[in-house]
Amino acid sequence: MRQFVTELEGLNRKQVKEQTEEMCREIGQLQYKMMAEAKHSILLILQGPDASGKDGLVRDLLEFCNPVGLSVYSFKKPTPVEYAHDFLWRVHQQVPAKGILQVFNRSHYEDILVPSVEGFIPPEVIEQRYGLINDFERLLKHNGTTILKFFMNVSAERQMERLRERTTDPEKHWKHNDGDWETYKKRDLYMEKYGEIMDRCNDVPWHVIPCDRNWQKLFVAAGILLKTLQEMDLQWPPLKSAVFNV
Repeated sequence: MRQFVTELEGLNRKQVKEQTEEMCREIGQLQYKMMAEAKHSILLILQGPDASGKDGLVRDLLEFCNPVGLSVYSFKKPTPVEYAHDFLWRVHQQVPAKGILQVFNRSHYEDILVPSVEGFIPPEVIEQRYGLINDFERLLKHNGTTILKFFMNVSAERQMERLRERTTDPEKHWKHNDGDWETYKKRDLYMEKYGEIMDRCNDVPWHVIPCDRNWQKLFVAAGILLKTLQEMDLQWPPLKSAVFNV
């Protein structure tokens, strides 16, 4: 089974948090410029075990962004209507228009991950999906969408702590799902399949985000997103007309 780093050694928490806030503020400024220019889009894909901190990352990473240019979609179990279409049908409807920063909280990778571990789709069907997903992501890139794929890596010990917190903290009761415990029992199988997914669907590279400590998680993620926005060389659009009615 592939091993993932869950912590970054030698980081000063106070300095990192200060630097992270600066990065998140700049992310907000650049996201607003991207929205105005309307030539680029970003698809941020978050995959990871239950309680790895996906919701918290969305909240903290995009704190200073303009909500007009943001969209967040959480993929759940497909509905009967979604099941009646190809597995990417529901995904394609949520990809970002130009100028939009779109977040997928879970994604099309669930359509390989879950049926592979739970065994309710034939292996030959799942095998085809690796290539179909690579083709799909190439199509999005061809249309000007930059894809960032984050694997939210949390240790087994920290994941267990957070799942238990959902049963004891009233503010987190709403996150509790009995099914998460059954999934946790199969953690090794899921992590092994994640490793295979990252190896085989790597035309767009994956970024492994250490998630045991929230401040480290946000620092790493903010650095990647900020660098991506900076490299777009975003420009304010020119004035379309200078005709005034006086």
